[in-house]
Amino acid sequence: MSNYKEKLKNITTFIFDYDGVLTDGNVILLNDGEGMRTANVKDGYAMQYAVKKGFRVVIISGGKSEAITKRFNSLDVYDVFMGVSNKMLVYDEYILKNKIKDEEVLFMGDDIPDYNLMCRAGIATCPVNASEEIKSVADYISGIRGGNGCVRDVIEQVLKVQGKWFDKEHAFFW
Repeated sequence: MSNYKEKLKNITTFIFDYDGVLTDGNVILLNDGEGMRTANVKDGYAMQYAVKKGFRVVIISGGKSEAITKRFNSLDVYDVFMGVSNKMLVYDEYILKNKIKDEEVLFMGDDIPDYNLMCRAGIATCPVNASEEIKSVADYISGIRGGNGCVRDVIEQVLKVQGKWFDKEHAFFW
């Protein structure tokens, strides 16, 4: 685990799956066929705070919803890739375009479609309720379930290690 903490110093980019990581994985199906999900406010705060501190925050998800994109844009997260069937292809294009090395990326996923990206990212993380296959390749398993603050957990750890987490002079002005 100490190697995990050491690697946090290199992180410049957070990449998250959506369903099961930023949500609890449940979808309420509405009559029009649209799915409704809930989001955790502390995860949202941590993501927008990381952006303000100069980190890239990226969402790569197989799910599709205009509401999800709008939510992230309201948090100043604009690198949102929805309806993705091949997450590795999007990942490869993104890191190449932005000149990012794998060791600069912390990825959090929760299920089998995230497996290859988990194996490739500099740091692979997952919520405590991730699938066993994902847990088996994770550098860190958050003690928090998906949709309940696991994203805040990993962002806070990185920013604390890098001395960027809490700035009491700006705590109320952002």
